[in-house]
Amino acid sequence: MSTSPITTAFIGGGNMAVAILGGLRRSGAPAENFVVVEPHGPQREKLRAELGIEAQAAADARLAQAALVVWAVKPQVFADAAAPCAPHVASALQLSIMAGIRSEAVVAATGSARVVRSMPNTPALIGRGIAGLYARAEVTADDRARVEAVLAPTGSTLWVQREADLDAVTALSGSGPAYVFYFIEAMMQAGAEMGLEPAAARRLAQETFAGAAALAMQSDEAPETLRARVTSKGGTTHAAISALDEQGVKAAFARALHAARARAEELGR
Repeated sequence: MSTSPITTAFIGGGNMAVAILGGLRRSGAPAENFVVVEPHGPQREKLRAELGIEAQAAADARLAQAALVVWAVKPQVFADAAAPCAPHVASALQLSIMAGIRSEAVVAATGSARVVRSMPNTPALIGRGIAGLYARAEVTADDRARVEAVLAPTGSTLWVQREADLDAVTALSGSGPAYVFYFIEAMMQAGAEMGLEPAAARRLAQETFAGAAALAMQSDEAPETLRARVTSKGGTTHAAISALDEQGVKAAFARALHAARARAEELGR
């Protein structure tokens, strides 16, 4: 085990931790800058083989070297994971990417009031994610900059003013990729029903979502304006949108997001 000074400790070495660490390694950060606590042997081997990072099975005094501790364990095991880390991490900035765990719980478990909560999403795995961020009052401007730098390889970041806003972030972007996949599934199903080969239907659906999203991001116009441009009255798109409106799809979709937010609030409690 290397004795080189470390700057960042990851508690948990799962997919999101790998996404962050992989981006940092690709940007030139030395493997020796990181320590990862990961009890699962095969995952430790993956970190070594893919990223050159020697993860360890249990917490020890090396954690005290870290200026930043990233909590990337499953929420239900946070208390057990935090107990052996607490004696070593109280002076560090804490970044939680755990869903549902409130910042007060991180403060209580670590002894550090400098806590940032993040709600990332799965496109972070390919560097195209967006993470909602909330900082407690004790977090400094330099702390915020450090968090942004660590998350930069995974995509974009967006700061919110209230911790409760992260429940809405969870509903929109945290769960959001699943909504996109859901609609891609529906488009693929309809394409196959209309006689397209499944592979063709899949490519058409995926490319359409990717292209439309890119157009919306590059345009200064509102999504409803862009939609109106391709919805000529009496045309094919108008027929499709009218059918969706008749079924109340937009209202049902909005209710679905409210349900996701309510569940996030419940999990936090």
